[in-house]
Amino acid sequence: MAIIQQLPFRPSPLISVVVVNWNRRDLLHACLKSLRQQRHVEFETIVVDNGSDDGSPEMAAEQFAGSDSWLRLIRNRENLGFCAANNQGIALARGEFIALLNNDAEAHPEWLEALWRAFDGRPEVGMAASKILVYEDPRRIDKAGHLIYPDGQNRGRGMGALDDGRFDRMEEALWPDGCAAIYRKPMLDQIGGFDEDFFAYGDDAELGLRARIAGWKCLYVPDAVVRHHRGSTLGLQSSRRLELIERNRLLLAIKLFPGSLLWRNGIYYLARLAAGVWASFRGAGETAMFPGWRGKLRMARALIVGDLQALRLAPRMFRKRRDIRKFRKLSPRDVRELLERYRMPLADLLK
Repeated sequence: MAIIQQLPFRPSPLISVVVVNWNRRDLLHACLKSLRQQRHVEFETIVVDNGSDDGSPEMAAEQFAGSDSWLRLIRNRENLGFCAANNQGIALARGEFIALLNNDAEAHPEWLEALWRAFDGRPEVGMAASKILVYEDPRRIDKAGHLIYPDGQNRGRGMGALDDGRFDRMEEALWPDGCAAIYRKPMLDQIGGFDEDFFAYGDDAELGLRARIAGWKCLYVPDAVVRHHRGSTLGLQSSRRLELIERNRLLLAIKLFPGSLLWRNGIYYLARLAAGVWASFRGAGETAMFPGWRGKLRMARALIVGDLQALRLAPRMFRKRRDIRKFRKLSPRDVRELLERYRMPLADLLK
């Protein structure tokens, strides 16, 4: 059950910004402060709190009521996950565009305006991606759109690279990262919101690929800048985080990948695992975050648990796969070519 608190009323905005929060009071404060500083665009802010007990919702209501970015607050009694919480915010939103901003991200004052202007004169564009910088080292890229490996594992384009001008051009992207993104509301009305079976992690890839299959395009907007604290929700060394990432990359493939790519999934997965084992000897890749033999066992267990969870959900994903026909514009061959165009090199996954 959720409690909706509305603080003060304003006419229908152009953009609705949804911020999901769970027990990150200080980060949420910085995030909302950055939203209050947005310029040249009318918007509302919808904070969806997932049962926090650290005073986050009280802080949001007390300190940000009456600001230019007027606030509506949804208070859930428990943690419903990133997907369900965002869907609650989207359902309440009144804007023509829906922007998402992680509670652990801070937006440049012209972030929202830059994203909105990317849609001008481009009716085929349904979503736009931000330039997301690493908060602790803003010289480096966290994500500049997304890339994907053929087994369903996806990561931010340019992750860890220096922001040295290579990512300063507006261009088509595969899909946006849910940390800082914007979507046309009519697109979401057509294809639906986040798949709540994903709970968290990889959910933005599923929504983005579903939108691409429906014929919508995505733009990367380098002037839309945010800074992001990486892994602050569960932590980069969290086994639960790894379980969800592993489970959801399989769910993504089962639900949306063309059959010609889906049946090869195990081959690509084994290739990535083998490369990961090799990288571990050099202290590189995801394995470096799980040091020692105990850490490696914990990592292996998380992967197995994630795979088993995906197998349990597979029948439901196959049923949802059939529902995609209602709005499909891209053929399976088109989808495969799209994924190949934005394919992430295996070497990049091991950095």
